[in-house]
This record gives sequence, C-alpha cells and structure tokens, in this order.
Amino acid sequence: MIPLEKAYSDCHQIILKNSKTFAKAFDLLPEKKRQAVWAVYAFCRTADDIVDEGTNKEREWASFREELIQFFEGNWDRNSSLWTALDDVFTHFPMERYPFLDMLEGQHWDLVKTRYQTLEEVETYGYYVAGTVGLMLLPILSPQGFDHLKQGAVSLGTAMQLTNILRDIGEDLYLNRIYFPEDIMKKHGYSPEQLENKEKTPSFIQAWEEVAVRAEDLYKEGLISIEEYPEDARFPVKASAYMYWAILHAARKNDYNVFQQRMVVSNDDKKNILKTISG
Repeated sequence: MIPLEKAYSDCHQIILKNSKTFAKAFDLLPEKKRQAVWAVYAFCRTADDIVDEGTNKEREWASFREELIQFFEGNWDRNSSLWTALDDVFTHFPMERYPFLDMLEGQHWDLVKTRYQTLEEVETYGYYVAGTVGLMLLPILSPQGFDHLKQGAVSLGTAMQLTNILRDIGEDLYLNRIYFPEDIMKKHGYSPEQLENKEKTPSFIQAWEEVAVRAEDLYKEGLISIEEYPEDARFPVKASAYMYWAILHAARKNDYNVFQQRMVVSNDDKKNILKTISG
C-alpha cells in the first residue's frame, strides 16, 4: 500500500509538470483542499493523456473508466497514487460521482469526433471536458454547500476550454482535430480549408474574436458568484480564472499567431494578475 503522503506528492508532480497556472493558483488553498485539487487534476490528466498519447486509446479509455467504476465500489489498486489520493478526497469531502463519469465521456468524444459545426456543439464538449472539472472541484472548494455555485463553475470551466481551443488551434491541426466551429468560420468568410492551410487572414481574426468574446462572457458569468465561495477559496478561483483569461490577451498581443506558437502568460504577467486581484 502506497503511503498517502507519497500519493499526494505524486499527484502534485503531475500538476506541476502540466499546468503551472493551476498549480500557482491553487497553491494558495489550505493544505487539505490543496492536496485534493492535486488529486482531481491527476485524474483529469490521466484521462487526457490516454486520449492524446495512448497506444490503444479506445481500450485504455474503457479500462480507465472501469477502474473509476471499481473505485466507486471500493475496489481499487492500493498501490496506485491516483486512487489512494482520490479515496482520501472522497473520504473528507462531499464528492459527487457524475462529473467524473461525464468528464470521461467528454474525453471519449476525442476518439470519435474531430470536427465541430456550431459554437453550441463546442460548448457542450466544453462542459464535458472542462465544466465537469469545475463540478469536481466545488465540493473541495465549498464543502459546506455548493449547489448554487454549479452553474458558475461550469461557465468558468467552459470558458477555459474555449480558451484552450483558441490557443491550441495549430497543435490541434497537427492531431487532425478542429474544434473551431465551422458556422462561425463561414459567418466571417473563412473556410476550413484556409484553417488547415494555417492562413491568418482578417476573416480568421474576426472568427477567432467572436469565440474569444464568448469565452470572456463565460468568465464574467462564472465570476459573478465568486463572493459566495468560502473566503479561503475565492482568491484561488479568481486567480485561476484571470490567469487563464490572460491567454486570450497574450494571443492578441502576439498578433493572433496561434498557428505557429503556443500562447503563454509570462511569469511577470501572472504576478501582476495576482497583485491586481489581491488589491
């Protein structure tokens, strides 16, 4: 049996390696909540890696889903850092099961679907792969009551996923995935063929901006309820939202060069964001 401290440490390494933004934001939480966030992130990252990097993705996805179901039934590998940490999380927080299952369903979309016709369809996908993460975190961030916060959490998660899509257009093309909604491209006179050719035209920028504005609206919707979070969770949630939102500003600052490079928020910008929202 792996020691609990080691299990959480392993989960912490996963978030440090893959998302310094989230690690930086949620490091501000009290220890037990902070560790629980690491475990949830490790679960999500494991599922994501199966879909992106697995050798037999369908089989590995099905196997991981079965592991989750077995975990819910109390049958899990005591030598696994992930399940050991998550078991502790489920013991200490009023966790719900359906967001974990929904998130895996969203990951499965990436195995069977590579094109999206409408923004509504993209936002539905955004709920399954990212809005669900907000729902997983809510019982940790607000364990005394969180039902009234669910819509805001979904809005924030979906906003972050739209931001991912706008940031990762070039990387996704390499994987033969286009999440950019075709109806918005057509509305602005930009074709999927132009996207595949990585043509950064004024029409592309207009289409990109329409999706970005929708993401920004969702960030605003999600932050409306921020004062209803427990005091120790407000700052980390705001920090994660604003640091992710800043990716859109970085893309604009870099002339929408999303085909050629991954947009990142500099450490100085992150420090300024933290300073601003703490003031």
